[in-house]
Amino acid sequence: MNVAPVRGGTAVQDHVALAEIELCGELIIAASAAAERLSFDRIDEVLRVSDPQDPTPHPEDWRP
Repeated sequence: MNVAPVRGGTAVQDHVALAEIELCGELIIAASAAAERLSFDRIDEVLRVSDPQDPTPHPEDWRP
């Protein structure tokens, strides 16, 4: 993770790296809850990967 020092001893966090860590955590949770190996479709679902040919958004991305 890239961290840049800032005045006062605080640091600016790399938001991309934090997002990747969060997705990895979600994948680990899904894998540990599964009785079998995760299918490629389930992995895509957990990582919020969509088919560019399918315009249906991920359920978490739906807005009321």
